[in-house]
Amino acid sequence: MSRIRFTRRLPAAVAVAGLALAVAACGGESSTSPEGTNAAAADDLKPNADLTKQSIQVTVWDGYLPEEFTKGAKEKLKVKDIKIALHATNEDAMAKLTASGDSGIDVAFVSGQYAQALNEQGLLEPIHPELIPNLANLYPEATQLSHDKGNKISVPYTWGTTGICYRTDLVKKKPTSWNDLLKPPAWADKKVTMMTTERWLALPALKALGYSVNTDKDEEIAKAKELLLAQKPHLLGYDDTTFGDKLKSGEAIMVEAWDGWCPTTDPKGNIAFEVPKEGSDLWVDTMVIMKSSKNKEAAHALINYILAPENHSWAAENINYKVPNKAAMERVKVAKGSLLGIKPDELLDGESIVDLGQASTKYTRLSTEVTAQS
Repeated sequence: MSRIRFTRRLPAAVAVAGLALAVAACGGESSTSPEGTNAAAADDLKPNADLTKQSIQVTVWDGYLPEEFTKGAKEKLKVKDIKIALHATNEDAMAKLTASGDSGIDVAFVSGQYAQALNEQGLLEPIHPELIPNLANLYPEATQLSHDKGNKISVPYTWGTTGICYRTDLVKKKPTSWNDLLKPPAWADKKVTMMTTERWLALPALKALGYSVNTDKDEEIAKAKELLLAQKPHLLGYDDTTFGDKLKSGEAIMVEAWDGWCPTTDPKGNIAFEVPKEGSDLWVDTMVIMKSSKNKEAAHALINYILAPENHSWAAENINYKVPNKAAMERVKVAKGSLLGIKPDELLDGESIVDLGQASTKYTRLSTEVTAQS
């Protein structure tokens, strides 16, 4: 199994820490409404535009597209040129996209709540479905995403959830609740890890307490903080990237993990993933078109190219993330133990993480205070 992203990109469900600051850089505050009062009106695009005169600049996480992508897309679309720029995190992408009136980027890969924030500031071109016929390949559930119902301003590329990744041969009882991580039994003491990415550090505690992952209520965040501080002495540590290796070595036996990062297909067959009974999230990485793009027809054509089953299936096969593309997933051979088999309706049971605007700083503060050295 290829996991290119391990060393070349931060998790797809990347930190939301700097979102409020990024939105401020765009010139204002954000709300949780996907449509947004500042959303840009759609341009009048030409379905039969001459793409040979248009070039495309893309910003994306390293390893998130195949190495031969540029060559294949350029040959298929007959565009003048395709250039790829890389960003390590959503925050990096936001800084790039909001630094000036025209970032030079045509298509950007960002997580759903960041697409929502960009749209709030009028920085996105609405999606023209008539220019992307391959939208028909998406699961119906992919049109029901909280950050953008109906795919009006973004097109989903990958999606997944968060849960407990664990060693089946080392736990004395299968974990079924977030409390199994938050209040580990004696046999798991100092053998548990949690993620530090702000919204995902808070997620287990919020769900265990019956709260929304999008709460901005001070009293609820405070109670989550109390639970996380009480857990801290019983942790092996905080880990966003190497928890899979710790599980394989036996140093850890239960960890908070994004599904695609839980090594359930390890040859030893002793690692499993569980979505706790209190529920979890639904994260989405999307493709958006910038309002400032001068190559909007080519940008739509590129997204349409990516949504072709033979192209989109590459992501599931090579970075081990599910894609919301029914036709593409039907081409993927799901290995025993692989989490690629999670159904779309099961994913939709998760609560989508949305942009909280300035309230995001509450989670930044929570993370800092919880993870600080005692």
